[in-house]
Amino acid sequence: MKFLNFYSGEKIHLGIKTEYGIIDIQNNDQKKNSLDHFPIEQVIRSWGEIRPFIEEILVNHSTAIPEETLHFAPAICHPEKILCVGLNYQNHIKESKMEIPKFPVIFSKFNNALAAHKEKITLPNSAQKYDYEAELVIVIGKEGKNIKREDALSYVFGYTIGNDLSARDLQMRTSQWLIGKSCDGFAPIGPYLVTADEINPDQLDICCEVNGEIRQQSNTKHMIFNCADIISYISQYMTLKPGDIIFTGTPQGVILGYPESEQVWLKSGDRIRISIENLGTLSNTIA
Repeated sequence: MKFLNFYSGEKIHLGIKTEYGIIDIQNNDQKKNSLDHFPIEQVIRSWGEIRPFIEEILVNHSTAIPEETLHFAPAICHPEKILCVGLNYQNHIKESKMEIPKFPVIFSKFNNALAAHKEKITLPNSAQKYDYEAELVIVIGKEGKNIKREDALSYVFGYTIGNDLSARDLQMRTSQWLIGKSCDGFAPIGPYLVTADEINPDQLDICCEVNGEIRQQSNTKHMIFNCADIISYISQYMTLKPGDIIFTGTPQGVILGYPESEQVWLKSGDRIRISIENLGTLSNTIA
């Protein structure tokens, strides 16, 4: 199932992508089955109970919204945690001139960084070296602590696409990356949240284009630490909660990895498109 969040007036509604268009399950004509006021976070927490109602709505709906008319919201709006993995593809480590980590490199972003599909990202005036990072994003489905690696993927609700936007000059200013990673709008996610039963996270093609030019092209099979490794590792130190999101790292091809004379940083008007197999395409324009 492909969920998405979109604006209806000033409110965020939850929809499902179908071959006929988008079904608004919070404004559905089958009133007895309506899921009014159920945000995606509530659906994730209560998926076992809510799923039959959603499946009935999909069978009985009579109207669908054309997707091109939607004003998207982030695929997850209120995560307790936004966690990110750095240096998780060998070729990206080489281009960054860093050592292969013995453990996953974990950093965080905050909710202010969340942005939606098609949202314009306004760059702050406090930096100059703005970069893209195409990433597979895990969305946790149930609470877990000290999760065994072999059980880890059973804790996943679904997957989405993320762009770990970075201000490299701020990121490298100190040993802590936070300021360069968590500016407003620096974590676009979406357009869809695809349930885990439809995705093999270890075999997904991933691609990033800037103004139509391919900059990154790889496959999640090249991760140093795969999704199960990441979930298990993080859960040894903090309890994962439903709706938590985890950016899993980016492959080679970021601007930082270019020779210094060839580094052309993101600027106003640039369009970034990130595509991941079976998950769709996340598109944002720099404002």
